[in-house]
Amino acid sequence: MTESKKPSLKDPEIIFLSFFGVGFVPKAPGTFGTLATLPFLYALGLVKPPIILFIPLLIIATIVSCFIANVVQEKLSLHDPQWIVMDEVLGMSTAWIFIQKFDLLHLFILFVLFRFFDIIKFWPASYFDKEMKHGAGTILDDIVSGVFAGCSYLAINYFL
Repeated sequence: MTESKKPSLKDPEIIFLSFFGVGFVPKAPGTFGTLATLPFLYALGLVKPPIILFIPLLIIATIVSCFIANVVQEKLSLHDPQWIVMDEVLGMSTAWIFIQKFDLLHLFILFVLFRFFDIIKFWPASYFDKEMKHGAGTILDDIVSGVFAGCSYLAINYFL
């Protein structure tokens, strides 16, 4: 980490947490972090993988992200800076687990629902966001929002 306690894209952990620098866009980095995830999820949907194989990878990525976020936030004396968008990547990926049809419309619906729940932060997402000062709080509020978005998507898909 740099001595100035500023994030630098020269540091691999900053590249990772900012999702290759996407988190440093000047406006709405969370939305852009979520948008940057969509091409990967769309491509994954084209392959039509068994979702059950995606879940362990998502769990491992979440644990690793919590750890890295904690280390970086402690080094930089920060809590949940906007440039960390790996939480949006993981949250949107969590919502994607619930997808019923691998097309752009369904991905767009998930995107809108995820952004809604990520911004509103219904409990327990609000608990992780405000009360948990560990790097896990930075990441897990978006995982919860992803579950809410996914469940809402299933309800919408069922009734429509």
